[in-house]
Amino acid sequence: MKTALIIIAIIIAIVLILLVAASVILARTVAWPNRISIPDEIKYEKEKGMWKNYDELPKEEYRIKTYDGYELNTVFVPGEDSKKFVIISHGYSGCRLGSVKYLHMFHDLGFNAVMYDDRGHGDNVRVACTMGYNESRDLMCVIKHVYERFGDDIILGLHGESMGSGLTTNALQYSPRVRFIVSDCGYCDLPMLLKYLIRNSMHLPAFLVATSGWASRIMYGYSYKQVRPIEYIKKNEIPICFFHGEDDDFIPCEHAKLMHEANRGYSELHLVPGAGHSMSIITDEAAYRENVRHFLEKAGII
Repeated sequence: MKTALIIIAIIIAIVLILLVAASVILARTVAWPNRISIPDEIKYEKEKGMWKNYDELPKEEYRIKTYDGYELNTVFVPGEDSKKFVIISHGYSGCRLGSVKYLHMFHDLGFNAVMYDDRGHGDNVRVACTMGYNESRDLMCVIKHVYERFGDDIILGLHGESMGSGLTTNALQYSPRVRFIVSDCGYCDLPMLLKYLIRNSMHLPAFLVATSGWASRIMYGYSYKQVRPIEYIKKNEIPICFFHGEDDDFIPCEHAKLMHEANRGYSELHLVPGAGHSMSIITDEAAYRENVRHFLEKAGII
């Protein structure tokens, strides 16, 4: 009997050790993406035909300091309209130049554009990614900077792709002073997304998301449960235009549907047939541009 109890205790100890190890590994995997380099991002944009005349456009590169002193590498591209501005946030593992494909659309509409590297991405100092928790507060600092530099009377909007969308909609909890949001292939609930990915990509039990969230709180100062944009969208009154590829197998389009349904204010939902993750504008650029233009007209921006 005593031997059996010892064996059971050993088995339980091993299981707990494996659970802790798996949780820590998952938390680290989420926090430290394999960053896409600037040259690789440029190559991708060019291969997809989205780079266009970016090299010829006037631009200014600088850094924006955030709430905790962290600095974000930023590029400003002036447009024809001195009063219309858009801040474009890129996705997980990407960099500011992944936003060029959206820059051209806004630039052709006269907008001034601000593109920046998310915390821990691009040319920024390497730090842990928090999937929109710290990054949403960084975005608020970028918004503040734009108003301080260009004046309180400007018309400012946001565009976010993937995690860029997640951090943008997560920032709604801080009531950002913006006139519109374009949310492309974002997630409505980080735990929900991670459960999907861990089941379908890693073939591991979904309960690891909860234990990994605990590990993330200890290691990186936030829990996955603190990144749930849909909770803030329920009270939102800023016009939002949602895009999502119907063939997105990384962030299912169900996330966009749920946010569109939950949004309190005016919103549009555009599901793009045949488009994978972050591919909506590449799959049908003309339709994407027309839908954004129409949305901005409805929102009274143009």
